[in-house]
Amino acid sequence: MHFAYPINMKTNSSSPNKRSDYQRIEAAIRFLYTCPPNTPLEHIAKEVGLSEFHFQRLFTRWAGITPKRFLQFLTKEHALSIIHQQTSINDTSLSLGLSGSSRLHDLLIHCEAVTPGQLKTSGEGMDINYGYHSTQFGQCLIATTERGICHLSFIDNPIAALTELQQQWNNATLQHRPELTQQLISQIFSDTWDNKAPLSIHLKGTNFQLKVWQALLSIPQGKLTHYQALAEQIGNPKASRAIGTAIGKNAIAYLIPCHRVIQKTGSIGNYRWLAERKAAMIGWESAQSPT
Repeated sequence: MHFAYPINMKTNSSSPNKRSDYQRIEAAIRFLYTCPPNTPLEHIAKEVGLSEFHFQRLFTRWAGITPKRFLQFLTKEHALSIIHQQTSINDTSLSLGLSGSSRLHDLLIHCEAVTPGQLKTSGEGMDINYGYHSTQFGQCLIATTERGICHLSFIDNPIAALTELQQQWNNATLQHRPELTQQLISQIFSDTWDNKAPLSIHLKGTNFQLKVWQALLSIPQGKLTHYQALAEQIGNPKASRAIGTAIGKNAIAYLIPCHRVIQKTGSIGNYRWLAERKAAMIGWESAQSPT
């Protein structure tokens, strides 16, 4: 199975303090989920161990906007307004070749499915390089085969993350090669990506899962959809529950943007790599995208 789509991505370049910055942002978002509306910024800053002044500076450095403005992007009303602006997710489908001058970045993704033989043998005879890296959404683990990126996950426990990767490809040979994977991370999470060559993704899944992940690639940055709309897009309007299961099996975070699928009510919902991270991604992408 082969398909290629341009994906709109605008990101900040990595720096040594990205990981610690994100951990404070995540803690702040977690606190906001439990505190009353209109909680003073001073209380939020105290929760993450910073003064109001330093928290404001950190947040603005991370998101490019103030905390107050960022929080407006996390409301149900904002999420619903984005969904209602789109008469159909197909209207923005990248498979139709949408690529205008308004896009600050068009990152071309070439996707190739694992062969039936490789799927049956769980990667026997394959070499997989992996590395741990910092991003603006926390530490990640990325892994690649000779055909492309086969795994990208946000992690809190490096050992547990590596164990998960080994279970996904239990017959493959894994090699720690961060000097190779760093280049990919720099492309994915940098605003200096020059779009001269596509990134390749090596997908392992059932035909239905591949179809759902393909549909996810049609959701541009700063846009959202819900499970029912995604089910309708793939021609199976009664498959909302199965859609959710397929999304939960997505092993390539961010590039295959399952974080852009929310509940029909406007609630952010669950996320394989923590709901707080999903909220951070949605708010950050809304802030970076042109209005």
